[in-house]
Amino acid sequence: MSIRFSFGGDEHIFAEVSEEMSLEAFFTSLSMTNAVKQAGIKGVTEICPANASFQVKYDPDQIKPTDLLRELQSMEGAASKSDATLKTRIMEIPVYYQDPWTHETLMRFRERHQDPKATDLEYAAAVNGLGSVEDFVQAHSSQPWFVSMVGFVAGLPFLYQMVERKRQLQVPKYLRPRTDTPKLTIGHGGCFSCIYSVRGAGGYQMFGVTPMPIYDPNQQVSYLQDEMCLFRPGDIVKWKPISRDQYDADIEAVNENKFLPTVREASFSLTDFNKDINGTNAKLMEVLHGR
Repeated sequence: MSIRFSFGGDEHIFAEVSEEMSLEAFFTSLSMTNAVKQAGIKGVTEICPANASFQVKYDPDQIKPTDLLRELQSMEGAASKSDATLKTRIMEIPVYYQDPWTHETLMRFRERHQDPKATDLEYAAAVNGLGSVEDFVQAHSSQPWFVSMVGFVAGLPFLYQMVERKRQLQVPKYLRPRTDTPKLTIGHGGCFSCIYSVRGAGGYQMFGVTPMPIYDPNQQVSYLQDEMCLFRPGDIVKWKPISRDQYDADIEAVNENKFLPTVREASFSLTDFNKDINGTNAKLMEVLHGR
């Protein structure tokens, strides 16, 4: 795939790796941003990776835009041929599906939804040809998801389902965005899942909530003391459906700062994944559960 570069004002170069999200596009973007970091180009002040693109911010007093563009273009060939392997982490995120808080919220905004008579989960099950909400939750939580970018709102991860494209869950966003979304809502728009790191506006379908904090600017949560944002691009996530009782127990543990997420070091090979998706995911589950 050929990267399309364009200038964004006087201080940015935007690079579009692909018009659609794929793990191949992600790894090309990751390889490019790593190469830019390692090159230590004078004048580059910030590098921002996204789902299938990236953006480089620079100081035009230190480097000419055309010179930086040539530097980036010179890296493209090596990036496309780089070994698509990653040392990463796999983690388990508990999810209370069909919770009362997102239900109360979605009921307040039915006039903005494609199907005012259905809940978000009911609508998602229907548009994906699944027979019930339970079938959709099973499809949503049974296979791992890849964190392709973190941002838009601080700490918010975008997650891409690690299954064959024909099996990926697709759900459109609300017709008009809501003005409210509960903190730690599990959302879905297009092919992406996400976790709302803070309360606020949003347009993704709402499926449930997690009791597990993912963003702490004060860094008082025990597992967020080194980094205020839990996720990094390349992390792998497995949703774990939980009951109301388990959710309440987890919230109590969070409030006492005793909640310990399940996080394991893992390696991922795009080549191996493309050869055997189910086998790769099964091995990742073995790593997650310590087998």
